[in-house]
Amino acid sequence: MPTPKSPTPETSTPASAAPAGGASTGTAFTRAIGLATIIGMGALAVFGLFISPADVRQSDSVRILYIHVGTVWVAYVAFAVTALSSAAYLWKRTTSLTWDRFAGASAEIGVLFMALTLLAGSLWGRLSWGKFWVWDARVTSTAFMFITYIGYLAVRGLGGSHQQRARRSAVVALLAVLEIPLVHFSVKLWRGLHQDSSVADRTHVTLHGLMLFSLFVALVAFSLLYVWLLMHRQRVLAMQDALDDKGLDYALQQRRSEGDA
Repeated sequence: MPTPKSPTPETSTPASAAPAGGASTGTAFTRAIGLATIIGMGALAVFGLFISPADVRQSDSVRILYIHVGTVWVAYVAFAVTALSSAAYLWKRTTSLTWDRFAGASAEIGVLFMALTLLAGSLWGRLSWGKFWVWDARVTSTAFMFITYIGYLAVRGLGGSHQQRARRSAVVALLAVLEIPLVHFSVKLWRGLHQDSSVADRTHVTLHGLMLFSLFVALVAFSLLYVWLLMHRQRVLAMQDALDDKGLDYALQQRRSEGDA
């Protein structure tokens, strides 16, 4: 009777590739932010859908305001953080890519939330103006900024070393951030259909107290979501850089060490 063959080195599982035995890659801070985000989003759903009153003119369609303002707030903050992180990388003149990864992660989040802003705005425009899209100054400039940061992400994907990626994308980020004040003040610079700020311009728009508080809840909830996404996304980018430089085992070990710490 033939004896069973022992496993060859090709078929056996190396110890380094074995499961980590329940090792977590999360940290206490990210778990706390995640829990706070869930609570904040739950509070926003309650206030935005049930407690906040309907608008006199726009009725229940005004509830899109909380999503529309929350997403554009995150996009503005994300693009500003991208610019600041890029400036920090250029100013430090170091081989560390931490600032560059924060810039890239924040830009990706900003592009996502800017897309949600355009989507929510088009739905609200359909209900308010009768059209999904109008060539309004605010709407058009927002779409242009969205395309600009898609270009920024494309620049990050070009070939070259990590340091070359960081330098060229930092320059683009410092130029692209100049579009934020242009978009924000486009309503004042050019007349259009888009209304001015619902909070800053209280002479033309008056928000009910509960509507204003619900808007505050939206800003807090979306800010927490941004922080949570930023922490996790920059870690993924760090793993990708480590994978390119030193291989998969090293990247996984670095990530698990951060979770254990």
